[in-house]
Amino acid sequence: MNAFIGKIFVIFCMLCASGVQAQELRALSSVDTENSRIFDRIFGGINIELSLSQGIPFRIFTKSAPNRIIMDFRELEWNSAQASSIVDTEIVGDLRFGVFQPGWTRLVLPISEPLVVNQAKLELDAETGKAQLSVKLGRTDQQAFDAAAGVQPDKEWAITPVEFDVTPRERQKGDRPIVVAIDPGHGGLDPGAVVGKYQEKELVLIFARELRENLAKTGRYDAFLTREQDVFMSLTGRISHARKGNADLLISLHADALAEGSASGITVYTLSDKASNEAAEQLATQLDRSDLLSGVDLTDQDEAVTSVLMDLARLETNARSTSLAGELVTGIATATQRSRSRPQLAAAFTVLKAPDIPSVLIELGFLTNKRDLRNLLNPEWRRYVQQGILQGLNVWGVNDAAQARLLRK
Repeated sequence: MNAFIGKIFVIFCMLCASGVQAQELRALSSVDTENSRIFDRIFGGINIELSLSQGIPFRIFTKSAPNRIIMDFRELEWNSAQASSIVDTEIVGDLRFGVFQPGWTRLVLPISEPLVVNQAKLELDAETGKAQLSVKLGRTDQQAFDAAAGVQPDKEWAITPVEFDVTPRERQKGDRPIVVAIDPGHGGLDPGAVVGKYQEKELVLIFARELRENLAKTGRYDAFLTREQDVFMSLTGRISHARKGNADLLISLHADALAEGSASGITVYTLSDKASNEAAEQLATQLDRSDLLSGVDLTDQDEAVTSVLMDLARLETNARSTSLAGELVTGIATATQRSRSRPQLAAAFTVLKAPDIPSVLIELGFLTNKRDLRNLLNPEWRRYVQQGILQGLNVWGVNDAAQARLLRK
């Protein structure tokens, strides 16, 4: 097969070997890591050889900034802990693999040099039903790589949108339940911070589910999660999900890790172009970077918010977010009897950039800190923090409603 230089290479394979009756190929297929390998080619580039338990539809394409190869599958199981064992080339960095959306799994290969797909084929074994996926990638220049990067829309791979009842919504005035979008960070192929067997994406999802339940019990809040399961969701997608759910506010939950320093404790962040300190800047960069590496390019929300009305809306929303953060800090400190020296900070987190929804990001702790990790695993500690969040929301809700009633119609 000739090289597809300068073109987007997307392939759907539902092939059957000669003599095998046609059948629907369906998940779950799995990867045999012992018989799979990613290695250098003699004349440059790499080969990808994946041994699958059965054939499934797949596609492959590239993304730039940073350069990476992306392979999507119609549901595929893989022991992510063993993924690095198949890499035998310095061109490919740390693999990312996981659920991208319901029905999709995605493999992301960061690459240190631009490559182009020369050949991709899926061969089925007539006797065992197993499949061998072989991909050959050759060298190209950055200009050609950038021109070919991306994937064309295709209805076969379209994601079914989540349906919401989207109606014009006034600012809450205390006469109805407050709608809270709870955003568990990371998910799917993006695990977030990983320390031993613990992953940030799992810990914050547990906390988010508990928080939703505690808010619902009061009758004063309607809460929903931006992701209910272990699936990937882009940062801007989280904002859209909150907006479509008619959220009055958004609370994003994280429990990150810092390569340097000994940070610990809970911090509540609001949006700012200038980070409060180096740690805040590092965390914002880490979060945005993970979104890029997932294979979904970030859309700078600011580019779409250029009108005077949106600028004014953001001014009002930022003030409400800052007030919300302050009440949450007070509530959590009261409930847990602990507080950091600087519990309220600001940074340029993309997930906080909705111009019309007051938004905060709560850093529940750092997995690299032993005490913080113990706290996150402790149901009693989580309950205290959730009660603190509830107390903060109660105070903010009353004050915010009073301000709304004073505004001119």
